[in-house]
Amino acid sequence: MSKSLKLYGGSALGMLVLFTAAYNFADRNVAAFPERAPLTGPDPMFEARAPEPANGGLIAAANAEAGGAGMNFGLGREALPEEIAAWDVNIMPDGEGLPEGSGSVLDGETLFSQNCAVCHGEFAEGAGNWPELAGGEGTLADEDPLKTVGSYWPYLSTVWDYVHRSMPYGAAQTLSDDEVYAITAYILYSNFLVEDDFVLSKDNFLEVELPNEDGFIVDDRPETEYPIWRTEPCMENCKEEVEITMRATVLDVTPEDQAAREAREEMAEQGEATEAPAEAEAVAEAATDDAAGEGMQIDMALAEEGEGVYRQCRACHMVGDGAQNRVGPHLNALFGRPLGGVDDFRYSDTMAEMGENGTVWNEETLAEFLVKPRDYVPGTKMSFNGLRSDEDVAAVIEYLKTHQEN
Repeated sequence: MSKSLKLYGGSALGMLVLFTAAYNFADRNVAAFPERAPLTGPDPMFEARAPEPANGGLIAAANAEAGGAGMNFGLGREALPEEIAAWDVNIMPDGEGLPEGSGSVLDGETLFSQNCAVCHGEFAEGAGNWPELAGGEGTLADEDPLKTVGSYWPYLSTVWDYVHRSMPYGAAQTLSDDEVYAITAYILYSNFLVEDDFVLSKDNFLEVELPNEDGFIVDDRPETEYPIWRTEPCMENCKEEVEITMRATVLDVTPEDQAAREAREEMAEQGEATEAPAEAEAVAEAATDDAAGEGMQIDMALAEEGEGVYRQCRACHMVGDGAQNRVGPHLNALFGRPLGGVDDFRYSDTMAEMGENGTVWNEETLAEFLVKPRDYVPGTKMSFNGLRSDEDVAAVIEYLKTHQEN
């Protein structure tokens, strides 16, 4: 016992002194918690901080119900008009909620380039894995439809509302009403739904009809599909065979570091060079022979450089076997073709008139166009600002020559 007292006696005495000092401090300096009235009537403490709202909202209803039971929660306060206005940003299909304002396609092009193009591309064609806003006409019945403003969205109000409410990414609701009108007008233009001189405003908003306005039906899944889904689930041996059909890196949904990407691309290039060098040479010779038959000589080294430069054009213009019109017309067999010469593509009025007056695409006209498209064809629908150097222009022209026979 004496050993225990020696070991722990001092510690126990110290703790007793500490607790006594703490109690004295709290007794002198900490206010006592007020006594609360039982919840059988109005609560003075809550009422002093937040009087019961006088409106018929949810909070008032909750307090009224509590009062009927002999209690008062005293929750919240009446919302201020400016708070309601800040929350109520919905734009309805009939135009209700639209603010005064207007914006042109030309202004929208600049604003779109500054605020939206980093994700959605300069021509609303999408960048990387970010969504396209233009194109996709006639794809809704496909296995993998392209859902854009021009192909899928039913009402223009949803376009305006989403841009106003949520864009640009990371800086939502920083655009003015006029800027939202202008960007919406440019998105319409990118889908060939309006002309380049169009100005969107509250007054003509309802005059714009999106192509898929009649493409939506009443959701009947609770009656037609839910009973199918809510059957007893299969928990084992549900499929005879399981196999991998695609890998994430191929689908471009799983990022890989730069070193791994370069190594994979280098291996692919080495494999192609080892497996079929003769075939590649034959293709190059055939392209040269085909173009020579059209009276053109091709610098294949320059054409190879042009293929790299042309990557910034591919989002809108396809070339090669099976090329089709996209945001812009295909560029197969371009040389000698009149401006505006693809029958099933809708050109600007100026380009169509130039073609009707005898202007054709050749090295000279194409070079002038690629430097400053809008100077050469005023009013062109192509919003690309032009190639930066004469070397890039020459390389792209040389590359397009290789597709003269497609």
